[in-house]
Amino acid sequence: MQKEHNELIKKITFTPPFWRTFFAVSGVVATIAYRITFLFDSFWAKIIWYVGTIGFVLYFGHRARVEDKRAKLVKDYGLINAIEESDIRGQERVALSYLIKTSLTSKARFNSAFIFYASLTALVASTALDLYHLYIFF
Repeated sequence: MQKEHNELIKKITFTPPFWRTFFAVSGVVATIAYRITFLFDSFWAKIIWYVGTIGFVLYFGHRARVEDKRAKLVKDYGLINAIEESDIRGQERVALSYLIKTSLTSKARFNSAFIFYASLTALVASTALDLYHLYIFF
């Protein structure tokens, strides 16, 4: 029983506040970076693009993990049935049911995973091309 309890605690451990702030700032910086690339010449635009892409890899990788973790907890612990069978009534029950059901059915985790993988692919491809061009140049 203690082992199951420890495994559950491990599954639901919160990301420390520092890292939550870090990922949130990464997303904001990435969004701003993508929006301002047109203001700069090609060298600085490329640097800013890298900042934005790395920020998206960090932010959307984190979001995909969090959303997937929530959906797995709902499924693994039968939380939809737990709410429906609980003594909670009224608006609280409707609100909790909505939150739990949508965490399982939301496509946001797939969207976040797609943006993560697309950004990571673009980052790897761009880095490889830039290194190739640098090699040819020298």
